[in-house]
Amino acid sequence: MKHLRTTLGPRSKSELGMILPHEHVFVDLRTPDQPGYAEAEIEDVVRLMAPEIEKIKKLGVTALVECSTGGVGRRADIDLAVSLATDFPIVVPTGNYREPWIPEWVRHASEKELEAWMLRELTDGIDETGFQAGWIKLSAGDDGMTALETKILRAAARAAAQTGAVIGSHTIRGRVVMDQLDVIEAEGYRADRFISIHTQEEKDFGYNVAAAERGAWIEYDHVGRAGDDEVAELVIKALEAGCGGRLLLSHDRGWFDPALPMGGTPKPYTHLSTVLLPELKRRGVDDGTLMRLTHENPFEAFAW
Repeated sequence: MKHLRTTLGPRSKSELGMILPHEHVFVDLRTPDQPGYAEAEIEDVVRLMAPEIEKIKKLGVTALVECSTGGVGRRADIDLAVSLATDFPIVVPTGNYREPWIPEWVRHASEKELEAWMLRELTDGIDETGFQAGWIKLSAGDDGMTALETKILRAAARAAAQTGAVIGSHTIRGRVVMDQLDVIEAEGYRADRFISIHTQEEKDFGYNVAAAERGAWIEYDHVGRAGDDEVAELVIKALEAGCGGRLLLSHDRGWFDPALPMGGTPKPYTHLSTVLLPELKRRGVDDGTLMRLTHENPFEAFAW
């Protein structure tokens, strides 16, 4: 039986309902060599972000995927603290972001060392937190993968192939997504265990369809950040193109930012529930399809 690996332990499909597949609790977009990078008092993060989690719990959301990975301030200990404070499961990644957000140790590590690190976090747990990483989060440059980004991807594919974990990548260009899928398949893993994050940023819709037809998950994660008409129209366009079985929806919002005073002002994770889903229903999308997009697809994408 497949499970979602979360801060509160494995969760089966029957234990979950709506899942938000792309959000952030804590992010530091400064590069890892900057003073104060990823530093914050855990209590301050809980104080700011726990109320945002409580809001979505009341709307029926049952889990959230944290997309902050290595290089952009992943703090698994903070994710765990917020999760425990709210009794709410969070799925935390292993992996690392693109250049220049790559720590020196990752830059100098071999593919085998990176594979072993990701595999260890997926199977044994992240540092001293006691919970397993639930997926692998990467990124690629807009103009194509660098040699270092390719090395990280190859290591990720090998680690994922040993577990069944999904690999998600912040990748803006559809042609780069296709290159990433080529690398994953060359390493013996499968296109259907890849998430094309920020798919909406590729304006050639043909690439959206091509990625889904190849088996990858496509993710429109600009809910509440782009205009509601724009997002609704794109979702319906993807459904009409037959991509509904591979489509994920989320906000890419939050979050505590340690570069800002008191972590800044969080943006809520509620817009999908309160605005977009009612709008899609008003436009004729049936309840079964909405359930698939918000309950079934996220579980199938991240569970292993």
